[in-house]
Amino acid sequence: MTQPPADATVLALDLGGTQVRAALVRADGTRLGRAAAPTPAADGPAAVVAACIATLQLARENAARVDAAAVSRLVGIGISAPGPLNPWTGIAVEPANLGPRFPGTDLAGPIGAALGLPVFLEHDTKVAILGERAFGAGSGIDDLMYLTISTGFGAAALSGGHLLTGPDDTALELGHVPISLDGPPCSCGGTGHLEAHASGWALAAAGVAAATSGASPWLANWESTHSGEAISAKTVAEAAAAGDTTAEEILERALLAVGRAVAGYVNTFNPVRIIIGGSLAEAHWDRLAKRISHEIGENAFKVPGRRVSITPAQLGGDVSLAGCHPVVVSRLGNPAWDRAVAANKAEKQVRA
Repeated sequence: MTQPPADATVLALDLGGTQVRAALVRADGTRLGRAAAPTPAADGPAAVVAACIATLQLARENAARVDAAAVSRLVGIGISAPGPLNPWTGIAVEPANLGPRFPGTDLAGPIGAALGLPVFLEHDTKVAILGERAFGAGSGIDDLMYLTISTGFGAAALSGGHLLTGPDDTALELGHVPISLDGPPCSCGGTGHLEAHASGWALAAAGVAAATSGASPWLANWESTHSGEAISAKTVAEAAAAGDTTAEEILERALLAVGRAVAGYVNTFNPVRIIIGGSLAEAHWDRLAKRISHEIGENAFKVPGRRVSITPAQLGGDVSLAGCHPVVVSRLGNPAWDRAVAANKAEKQVRA
């Protein structure tokens, strides 16, 4: 298969735990024909795949009414999904937020057959860094990191323009790197991981503990007056803004954990730029950026520390849609990618 033309378009699918979104993405990153539907994870893998197909078909129909020529230039489908997954086979290996019945589900096969286009599946954070590099805050930068801090903590990196993946596409699971010897339990079952200190769910858990113990009077009062509602990261931030010292300590320790970790990434990966997105990062950007800069100055090697810049993500929630374009056009007709796919399939046969 030949490489796609410069004006090629792709269908993009963002498969999340609560929503499936799709759009056609032009070569300049613009999105059109948007469509969305709830993710029917409780109904099992077949229902989720069917929802993906229907949403992509609707996006293509919507786009045709706006720009029929763009639809005629479609060359493939990109899927951004939570990991772990296998991008070489198009299989969801063990996506945590899609339910226990989902591991081992073939996404690329049935979707490609239904839409009549080749399908390329990739981890959502890797799609994001490719989107920001192509159309956002990382334009033209080959040594780049992308961090997302929201419900969880995700990361991806480019070195010399190449994605760091590892043989199982699980490289850069930095949220699950231990940063303390006896820290809080992580959602993955580990102990002291960064995500257990600095994520939306971690802040919420610390807030609940502070309310229950009485260490935070503000949160204890909030809990008693909000029956049926759960303390969230936003609630903790509100408590800190209201002057609750325990809530402020929870928030400050989370920011410190991120700052120290990022200083370590500067030493480990030597990026030119680190892009940070996600709802938690956006909500506390000024404090977070200041803390990261301070920790880089204190804990990173001087030369890479002076070189690196820290910047907010530009593409927001659309990063997973926009990033599908470079995923597809960089792999379609690429002999190196085809060899990687063949090697992965051969390895699976040997293991079988």
